[in-house]
Amino acid sequence: MTLTAPENEKTVRDGAATVEFRALHRRFGATVALDGLDLTVRPGELLALLGPSGCGKTTALRMLAGFEQPDSGAVLVDGQDVTGVPAHRRDAGMVFQSYSLFPHLNALDNVAFGLQMRKVPTAERRSRAAELLELVGLADKGERFPHQLSGGQQQRVALARALALRPRVLLLDEPLSALDAKVRTTLREEIRRLQQELGITTLFVTHDQEEALSTADRVAVMRAGRVEQCSTPTELYSRPATAFVAEFVGTTSRIPGVMAAPDTVEVLGRRIPATGEDVTAGADVDVLLRPEDVDVTPDPDAAGRVVATAFLGATTRITVRLPDACEVKSDVPTRRAGEFPVGTAVAVGLPDMPVLVVDRAVR
Repeated sequence: MTLTAPENEKTVRDGAATVEFRALHRRFGATVALDGLDLTVRPGELLALLGPSGCGKTTALRMLAGFEQPDSGAVLVDGQDVTGVPAHRRDAGMVFQSYSLFPHLNALDNVAFGLQMRKVPTAERRSRAAELLELVGLADKGERFPHQLSGGQQQRVALARALALRPRVLLLDEPLSALDAKVRTTLREEIRRLQQELGITTLFVTHDQEEALSTADRVAVMRAGRVEQCSTPTELYSRPATAFVAEFVGTTSRIPGVMAAPDTVEVLGRRIPATGEDVTAGADVDVLLRPEDVDVTPDPDAAGRVVATAFLGATTRITVRLPDACEVKSDVPTRRAGEFPVGTAVAVGLPDMPVLVVDRAVR
């Protein structure tokens, strides 16, 4: 289904906001949730906050919504400090993980609820609610109650309700995590299409890397209350700035090496170009490798041994154990998977492009 924004939604696009988090700190008892968070969301972009549980991404979202207050720092929308502005005056629409629909109201009335609270005339709010239900593909479900809708349909109603007041900022708090895989994939595509149609500035919190990379204009990877890297999905995956980003976004193998020069590492008997942390020549490092960048070839004289295989569809992931007991993963076309049964001796080939290196002690 293709979602198309009605003509009057152009006002949302024209008013897309810039959001800034400036040096935000927040502590809950002994737990540091945000540790000097600095981040800017550009007008009309969808920025995903990605990271493990407890990294501070939901706290940041709730501060923008007005549900949490920082210990220090500021939240700005179009240059205006809104840190102390109550949530109901923030001009932000929020979609929660749990849908949070009113069980006693049908879909149409759920969408219209915020408009009713603002005393919008009945005819206007029902027209607006019906328009939004059509926008999210539920034009024929307006009279149904939440218990009569599937999880995906309930989340569409929640999205329509968040958009009903024409907010300048849309906040999505892990809105797809309660859905099954197929519905989640479909709905994230629809959310992205709708967001682009409306041009609304959107902050999307998720711990699912695939969800973030496939949906966002930029992804901010968070760790311990700070942003480790904020880049486009392509940049983030292909040129991670830190070991944490490399290992959190995608699959990465660590292979021990030694720095031969400031930009060259010796690993598995070869010298290849290196990038990453400044480490001195002779220092012990770990080389971080993506499985698609590692080649494996059956070789009876090689020291590597296949210890596991995993079918991934078009590719099969081969895990090879090297003599020093470290393991490296390689993705091969599934049509070649028969060449690599467990126990096969294989030679490991490395990429010619620069590889990311980190100090051996960094984890």
